[in-house]
Amino acid sequence: MGRRGWEACDFVFVSGDAYVDHPSFAAALLCRALEAVGFRVGVISQPDWNDPSSYAALGRPRLGFLVGSGSMDSMVAHYTAAKRRRSGDAYSPGGRAGLRPDRALLVYAGGIRRACKDAPVIIGGIEASLRRFAHYDYWSDTVRRSILLDSKADILVYGMGEKPLLEIARRLAAGERVGDIHDVRGTCVRARGGKAGDLFAASLKLPGYESVKGNDDVSLRAYAGHFMIQKQNADPESGRPLAEQSDGDRWVIQNPPAFPLGTEELDRLYELPFTRQAHPVYDGAGGIPALKEVSFSLTANRGCFGGCSFCAITFHQGRAVTARSKESLVREARALAALPGFKGYIHDVGGPTANFFGPACKKQRRGAFCAGRECLYPEPCPRLKADHRLYLETLKALRDSGGTLSVKEKNPAPIKKIFIRSGIRFDFIQLDKKYGGQFLEELCRHHVSGQLKVAPEHVSRTVLDAMGKCGNDRYEQFRKDYAAQDRRLGLRQYLLPYFISAHPGASLAEAVELALYLKKTGFVPDQAQDFYPTPGTMSTVMYRSGLDPRTMLPVYAARGGRERRLQRALLHFDRPDKRKLVIEALKEAGREDLIARFVRGFIRKSDLIPQDKLRLPGLPRLR
Repeated sequence: MGRRGWEACDFVFVSGDAYVDHPSFAAALLCRALEAVGFRVGVISQPDWNDPSSYAALGRPRLGFLVGSGSMDSMVAHYTAAKRRRSGDAYSPGGRAGLRPDRALLVYAGGIRRACKDAPVIIGGIEASLRRFAHYDYWSDTVRRSILLDSKADILVYGMGEKPLLEIARRLAAGERVGDIHDVRGTCVRARGGKAGDLFAASLKLPGYESVKGNDDVSLRAYAGHFMIQKQNADPESGRPLAEQSDGDRWVIQNPPAFPLGTEELDRLYELPFTRQAHPVYDGAGGIPALKEVSFSLTANRGCFGGCSFCAITFHQGRAVTARSKESLVREARALAALPGFKGYIHDVGGPTANFFGPACKKQRRGAFCAGRECLYPEPCPRLKADHRLYLETLKALRDSGGTLSVKEKNPAPIKKIFIRSGIRFDFIQLDKKYGGQFLEELCRHHVSGQLKVAPEHVSRTVLDAMGKCGNDRYEQFRKDYAAQDRRLGLRQYLLPYFISAHPGASLAEAVELALYLKKTGFVPDQAQDFYPTPGTMSTVMYRSGLDPRTMLPVYAARGGRERRLQRALLHFDRPDKRKLVIEALKEAGREDLIARFVRGFIRKSDLIPQDKLRLPGLPRLR
């Protein structure tokens, strides 16, 4: 601050992550955006939350504190789906765990209030965005009230925060009191009593916190309905203000979502002067592990219209997809090639879903989307335009520019290969009758690093319906198309599918169905993902309520730790250390006839039921 001639910062950003000046890290992205329009911004990373003076390290900011728990939810960063404490934190120096508190947003906001009592506090990021109303908290198995109320912050920014934050900053700089800023799109504010009705006469009332926090049938149905009202008002064009009552006369008021950034705005944002490095103070600890994954990657798009029930991206980023221009991405590739340590490989050109590279339909061009239906489920919308042309042109421009991105005269072609490691929606490729085949060919020829990761997630129709995913026949067709394409190109590249165990809709019967499919195809995953009930997803509502909020019909949810372990074990049926769990799962599912089929070769004979009762044909031993 002294070198810059600053007596005070306009804003101080308190973050749960170590500071990395890279556009994949929220603190850097938002602070650079504020800096670009003239604000003085300081950053306090991973403060000592037990010492209130740590929040005053940069003095009292002129306009207010901005608070985020980091690029990941602090509870997800600390705990596995089995609620076991993680041993590391990729967003901390050297991957060290314990440098941020549980529920970091609440702890930081409380510390700031103790250190600078009257300073405006604005919270945001993934932890705030997905907890803006009453929400199920998996770690305590309770419904908690809005984090805006618990943190006592002045404003909560939800979604991708650049537009709302810049508007709030300008209004504070113009002298407006933070308590009078109550109408910014993409924000939630607190109100008491009649003021809520006076300010938001057009708001739609959600079921109140008291009516959704219980465990009785009425409360569970109210909780499922509470989520659907939010989902149906997530469209920036048609969404209404929402109001939720909590604790007597306290209200949380949500303004309609902000419209997404356009292509030109996204280009400008990602081309701000990021150093793309972690702060040098972390060098002695070994740097920040999370940076290694994105150092030489390009963020090409935002938003996702995939509509997967277990994903909160649509609740946070929105369904309308905006892509950057190919010219901007080529310029950024040029910058990557000039970085120390660049070895010729761009690791990704993608986003939430790599091949969603533009609006799904004409409506999405305005940043809007349909409140009453999904783009791809249960069947593709007739207005959906499946088109890979722009993505293909962008990838070709990046490939063709490789020879021009010279760092030194001795190295005229520093870019050797450009990979795609973000998610690929294989059903979207199949829907594109004009460019889908060309995209699959160029993907296999140029952009796969030996194996392509895809996410069929499950094979059971019941589970896939709960997930909001297409049927397994689509994946089977893609598996064949991918193998055929590799054969035509003379390549030997692998398909690596991801599956989720214990998702709502999956009982042990569906887990056995998935295990049988894996055995039939000869693929047993090294890793499988346990369903993780995090705030802001439809699947979490199913897990909490036992209801599908789209239909209000019952849906099975494996809530006990034991059954979740059994379902996961079935995905790894060939592992000796899972033998007992696999046998237990098969017996409990009433499928003792499958014990020999799954575990022959490494179980004791006493574990097997008599062969004369199995009446199964002989099967080869597992490798």
